[in-house]
Amino acid sequence: MTALASPAAEPRGWPLLPVPDDAGELRYPDLDESVRQQIRVILTTRPGEQLMRPDYGAGLDDYAHEPNTLTTRRRIRDAVHGALGRWEPRILLDRVEVWEVDDRPGEVRVEIGYRLRRTGAARKLGVVLELAAEG
Repeated sequence: MTALASPAAEPRGWPLLPVPDDAGELRYPDLDESVRQQIRVILTTRPGEQLMRPDYGAGLDDYAHEPNTLTTRRRIRDAVHGALGRWEPRILLDRVEVWEVDDRPGEVRVEIGYRLRRTGAARKLGVVLELAAEG
């Protein structure tokens, strides 16, 4: 007989890169780290990559050779916003901003501001993408 998780239990996922500790046991990440890991998975997974969820992911790697234009940055923002809103129910998405990195014409920074639904704790996560230099 299996025990059901209590409703108050934190919804955590399997660790992104599980490594046994010194005792040989695998530890689940806490809620904050679990959400952070899942956001990274969503950002890097291309739609169509998962068989049973063909719309899963934001596919940020697909923008690697796009020109660094306002249109491309808006498409990245929309992809991130849509994917996180759909696939990560443990957060309340406050903002997604995409801007050019100073002095690096082919790079953009994606910054995500969110709150954990369970605790209301504000968090942010940022990634830098290499795009083709405009021009």
